[in-house]
Amino acid sequence: MGNASDGRVDTVVFVHGLWMTPRSWEGWAERYAARGFRVLAPAWPGFDREVTALRADPGTIAGTTLRQIIDHYAAVIRELPGAPIVIGHSFGGLVAQVLADRGLGAAVVAVASAPVKGVLRLPISTLRASYPVLRSPVNRHRGVQISPDEFRYAFGNTLQPDDSDRAWRRYAVPAAGHVLFEGAFANLDPHSAATVDTGRDDRPPLLLIAGGEDHVAPPSLVKANAGLYQKSRAVTAYHEFPGRSHFTVGEPGWEAVADYALDWAVRMAQAPATAGGPSRR
Repeated sequence: MGNASDGRVDTVVFVHGLWMTPRSWEGWAERYAARGFRVLAPAWPGFDREVTALRADPGTIAGTTLRQIIDHYAAVIRELPGAPIVIGHSFGGLVAQVLADRGLGAAVVAVASAPVKGVLRLPISTLRASYPVLRSPVNRHRGVQISPDEFRYAFGNTLQPDDSDRAWRRYAVPAAGHVLFEGAFANLDPHSAATVDTGRDDRPPLLLIAGGEDHVAPPSLVKANAGLYQKSRAVTAYHEFPGRSHFTVGEPGWEAVADYALDWAVRMAQAPATAGGPSRR
């Protein structure tokens, strides 16, 4: 496996997803640090508090927008001495794709990603997982917590119920409702922050990872997102891990996903900067 001493890229920036905080990356961060990488896992604006504090008072996240999140990570990356590997999960994967569109990152990985603007059909399971927020327009301006049962459907469907409940207690925080509404209705917004120029050739290599049992971002959704890039000559890759849920960053076996993502990114970051046709490795 590659490590930081193999080449010029020595930093990884993680972008967490909806209903999560940087804590969701704790295993990945420790594993990558052991391989010699500098690891950064900034919180979304307003999310830089403990899980229990966010549950008790979600007011700091109620107004968080997708553009604020993207600009926040862009600022972090621009302060670095060199281009990092960027890895995002769920809505963090969408953010990672927009960052790639801005030319930020040596290589970018979107794990179980929410789709960028242009994916026209959302699977029923995606809508069901999003229902706790989307069921009321009032939630656009709220932080919305999901119950253990709702978490089990959205994140823990491949786990034993007790294991899913433990994950809920450790990781789950209220969702920034505005962000989910922005994603759900991106195709209706001409100025959507989820807009990406999927045809550009001068962006970093991009890998989209799907989990075979994911209810939030099932393979059909991730494949549709990857398909938007088919006109680009920049590297676009798709990889599916069978049997994995939306909690693929933390459920048993997460190490295989983490290693695949990093090894691919290191390999792409070290490759000559030449355009090539879309890849589906």
